[in-house]
Amino acid sequence: MQFLVNVLRQDGVDNALISLLQTVGVACKEINFRLHQGALAGVLGSTEDENVQGEVQKKLDVISNDLLKDLLLQSGLVKALASEEEDDIVVGDIDGQFLIAFDPLDGSSNIDINAMVGTIFSIYRANDSLVVDESSFLQPGSLQVAAGYVVYGPATLLVLTTGNGVKMFTLDQTLGEYLLTVKKVNIDPDTQEFAINMSNQRHWAKPMQDYIDDLLKGSEGPRGKNFNMRWVAAMVADVHRILCRGGLFSYPWDRRAPEKPGKLRLMYEANPMAMLIEQAGGRASTGTQRILDIQPEQIHQRVAVVLGAANEVGAVEQYYSHQR
Repeated sequence: MQFLVNVLRQDGVDNALISLLQTVGVACKEINFRLHQGALAGVLGSTEDENVQGEVQKKLDVISNDLLKDLLLQSGLVKALASEEEDDIVVGDIDGQFLIAFDPLDGSSNIDINAMVGTIFSIYRANDSLVVDESSFLQPGSLQVAAGYVVYGPATLLVLTTGNGVKMFTLDQTLGEYLLTVKKVNIDPDTQEFAINMSNQRHWAKPMQDYIDDLLKGSEGPRGKNFNMRWVAAMVADVHRILCRGGLFSYPWDRRAPEKPGKLRLMYEANPMAMLIEQAGGRASTGTQRILDIQPEQIHQRVAVVLGAANEVGAVEQYYSHQR
């Protein structure tokens, strides 16, 4: 993947981080191959097991997790990893320079209908301690050194930030190379498009209910413009759309599980996506707090998410502030 390496070197990324990103890229190419084989490879459908989240695992959840885990541990660059599909952290090379958290196959409920899914990852520097445990990962998202995702769709794209903006690479299936196709992603601060699971509206907190109600009133309502709704039911796909053409994505708290702050996972989904969105000029919030400022308390922590166009995220926060 020399092309990807050259682009990252031009951005001043150090060789160790480049090597780690190469390893992620190789694993995702293999996941991409398995996905595109589909039923021909017998990888569709569910296992009989549940992950730590209490969700039934798809066969490709397990395959993707094992591919990433094995290649990352073999690299010698990873001190420990955390996965949405693992109960606990997995310790790697004690001399490894990085910690990595990932969702191996986001949106896996879409696999069996051949819809978009993706791999999300978040990278931190490891300290020099000889002891590594869950607490090593409990760092705010603002300390990420890289974050990104690979979206498996009609084309396979690697979307990446190392803290110097957001770039998009398209996997050339013939060369096996990720080729730079978008040098700098920018999100318009305003939008007329939102993504949310409307079937849950009656369960949301009042500020979110009021906000969506006002969007639906369109040009005759208080917002004075019409909005369109889009929903893929895979965070990686909905966020990818925002990075491509703007918009707002939200998965808010709802009262069916009031003890949980949200559905999405802070370490595996919210933090890496928040870094990408902010690096592209957008904002990422819980509705009341910047996501990248949250101090994690455990690796499988959940969080409410509102991200995308900066002015629209600000509008959501105003609805929450008026309800305090």
